[in-house]
Amino acid sequence: MNYLYLIIPVVIFLFAGIRIVRPTHRGLIERLGKYHSLAAPGFHWIIPIIDRLFLVNVTEQMVDAEPQEIITNDNLNASVDAQVYFRVKSDEESVKGSIYNVNNYKWQIVNLARTTLRNIIGTLTLKSANSERGKINSELYRTLHEETKSWGIEIVRTELKEIDPPRDVQETMNKVVKAENEKIAAIDSATAAETVADGVKRAKIKEAEGYKQSKILHAEGEAEAIKLVNEAADKYFIGNAQLLRKLEALEASLGNNAKIVIPTGSDLVNIIGEMAGILPLERKQKEK
Repeated sequence: MNYLYLIIPVVIFLFAGIRIVRPTHRGLIERLGKYHSLAAPGFHWIIPIIDRLFLVNVTEQMVDAEPQEIITNDNLNASVDAQVYFRVKSDEESVKGSIYNVNNYKWQIVNLARTTLRNIIGTLTLKSANSERGKINSELYRTLHEETKSWGIEIVRTELKEIDPPRDVQETMNKVVKAENEKIAAIDSATAAETVADGVKRAKIKEAEGYKQSKILHAEGEAEAIKLVNEAADKYFIGNAQLLRKLEALEASLGNNAKIVIPTGSDLVNIIGEMAGILPLERKQKEK
């Protein structure tokens, strides 16, 4: 029984010194108020009362800078909010810096971010602040990165959440944007209508040119036909017309019982003979 009184306190003392460090954390062991060693993930035993273990989260974390009213360079109050993503580096010096070089680094980061945003946006107009969000993010990141080096902290990125103007200014800006969009839409509509009209005009011109060309071709065809008719008439009709005229004159003379002396071998003798089925004597003799 006497041994139990000794064993139980020893067991309690041993169990009281057990510490488990997760992979997401690193530990700082202090002995009698002074830094002793770094506790990596895993099992550790510390001397109760004499040693203390402080855990530090080394995963990526986020803090919100919280909305604040900032007066821009054009004397407008803008509500600005941002988020900062950071992590404590896992090496021994960085873990020590996050505990010994800064008091509550999260709170410090928030206030530093708010102050930096006031300094940056205070030099910009509201319009330029909205259009230069990337520049504001870059300057905020650079300032935080430089100021937190000794804290053992790495600034991963910064995100500007919002830059909201006063309600009346926002309504005016919305009206301006709406008017500009309507103007652009009207210009696009007019351009489209002009394009359609130009297309119709070109189509009408093409149609007129086609009609003109068809008329020219038709006229050229008729002219060619008339030319062929005239050539045929000159070739076949003029001689027959003269011969017909001679026959009409002969018919009139015979009708009046007039005597006409026709030279032998003339076209008129041949025609009369052919009409009567009689060939001239000289021609028959030649055929014989």
